[in-house]
Amino acid sequence: MGVKDRETRFVERLHGVQLIGQSSLSSSSCDNNNGGEVRLSEFSQLTCQGEETVGVNQRLQFQQLWQQRPSCFRPVQCSLNCDKHIGETIANVVTSIPFIVLGLQTPRKNLNMKLYANSLIGVGIASSLYHTSRGKIRKYLKWADYTMIATTTLCLSRALREENPKVIMAASTLLLPFQPIMVSAIHTGMMEVSFAKKASVKPELKTAHSVHKMSGILSGALFVLDDCYPEIPYIHAAWHLAAAIGVVTCNKLLE
Repeated sequence: MGVKDRETRFVERLHGVQLIGQSSLSSSSCDNNNGGEVRLSEFSQLTCQGEETVGVNQRLQFQQLWQQRPSCFRPVQCSLNCDKHIGETIANVVTSIPFIVLGLQTPRKNLNMKLYANSLIGVGIASSLYHTSRGKIRKYLKWADYTMIATTTLCLSRALREENPKVIMAASTLLLPFQPIMVSAIHTGMMEVSFAKKASVKPELKTAHSVHKMSGILSGALFVLDDCYPEIPYIHAAWHLAAAIGVVTCNKLLE
């Protein structure tokens, strides 16, 4: 044993190497393998975290862009103050029914008139659903109510004048879900111009036009009053009736 030890030390001094036992080598190899597995696991975790960070950043950028969109593409803010008690709800639902009746009685001579008639029925249904609703769904039904009113004015202006500028019609269709009140105002104005022109040519329309102007002024005033003073009871139902009278006179143009 002494001779072997001296030979080993001589080889170490001569070549600068150290002989390692098999057990030590096996232990070192296992440590290296385990270290490699740990580093690979850490790399995989870092990769997954990086992908998640990129996804979160993309969602944040999209949300920022969506919040910075022009006001014309923002949904209308609807007042939800009516229907404060059961009596007012009943009055609002009852005064929504005339729009359904008027839609059923509207002339259907062509496709545009059919669309207008069906949209009137949609106004009555949407209004009734809104006034009978409660909870979170109420604001969505109010938006549907306003959107159906805007759709009706759009269809009416098309039924009265098929030669309407295509740019205005396309822009109105695009803005309909976001700015229904603005679309209603634009096409109500176009309808008023058509009504005034036809009434100046046809004497039999003058009475209807006079009633229409009065109902338009009254319904506009009631609409503003309902928005500014929602505590006044039954004012929304009165707006329904004034608007229904305006629809009756408008239908005279389609006969």
